[in-house]
Amino acid sequence: MFNEIKTFKMLIRLQYTTPPSRIEKFRKRLQKGPALDSFLSKKETENVADEWEHYDGKIRRAKGESERLRLPPWLKTEIPKGANYSHLKEQLRSLKLSTVCEEARCPNIGECWGGGEHRTATATIMLMGDTCTRGCRFCSVKTSRAPPPLNPDEPLNTATAIASWALDYVVLTSVDRDDLPDGGANHFASTVKELKKLNGNIMVECLVPDFSGKSECVKIIALSGLDVYAHNIETVESLTPFVRDRRAKYRQSLSTLEDAKKHNPEIITKSSIMLGLGETDAEVEQTLKDLKNAGVDCVTLGQYMQPTKRHLKVVEYVTPTKFKHWENVGNEMGFLYIASGPLVRSSYKAGEFFISSILKSKKLSSI
Repeated sequence: MFNEIKTFKMLIRLQYTTPPSRIEKFRKRLQKGPALDSFLSKKETENVADEWEHYDGKIRRAKGESERLRLPPWLKTEIPKGANYSHLKEQLRSLKLSTVCEEARCPNIGECWGGGEHRTATATIMLMGDTCTRGCRFCSVKTSRAPPPLNPDEPLNTATAIASWALDYVVLTSVDRDDLPDGGANHFASTVKELKKLNGNIMVECLVPDFSGKSECVKIIALSGLDVYAHNIETVESLTPFVRDRRAKYRQSLSTLEDAKKHNPEIITKSSIMLGLGETDAEVEQTLKDLKNAGVDCVTLGQYMQPTKRHLKVVEYVTPTKFKHWENVGNEMGFLYIASGPLVRSSYKAGEFFISSILKSKKLSSI
């Protein structure tokens, strides 16, 4: 695995240090890697087109309408089950760790925790507790101006848990902690270092807050030893004040992603967009352009799902065809990777994609 990671990092480095012709070759290699269909079950890939083409239900609310839209068939998922799912849940409870999978009520929890066809379980661990200082209107995580203090044992507990699962890829995220001077950046960095100490081969993605735009906090994370720096733009610029907390600004998010790459050019940067909140096609395209201009490497696009009746209603259930369109647009813009689909989430099947890409890159490099 060490050699595979070394190969992948070498290919990423080529993007920033080699002529355009070699960069294009690298992009073609990634494009030959696993597509979104590789992450979906056979049932999903076989039925989704048929379900969409024959569905005659309403998928968009007209202006002024207040009723909730009925969930279309392509967004319905199975109840979580399986031995691996149960084992993972039990371990998380015993170590008092939180996951965004549960707190945000992610529809893919059964598939990701269970390992799916690829048998690679992916859990997104939520650091710094389960209470956020911000109140975004799309998120079901608990909020408070004064959350409980950080658990000093959490970095080691997290590393111990992940080491016992023998994962190849892990995603660390967190609530926003505006009550802390560094926003929790050092706590994040400590967790990454503990992980790398126990398993130097594991790939670590950190899905982090914006740290109120503080570049010094971004630097702490970017230089912590992680492999992927992720921060979600969430929505288009015009909807940001209505969807996200007032302290979460569109341009601020872009600047933190730019800073991460400046502090550590070798890391991969990643962001995510929710669709179905009332955005226009022109706005989505502009958001993709803004992310590309900020040096972001990977983008995921998924359907916004209303977590509770208290949160923002879904304006539109975006069709699988439209998601495929945005995947094509992103590829044409030159992103290293685009994952675009109704059930795609920021860290959806992260392990399968990156591990497959590493193996694919190594194989092609030897040709």
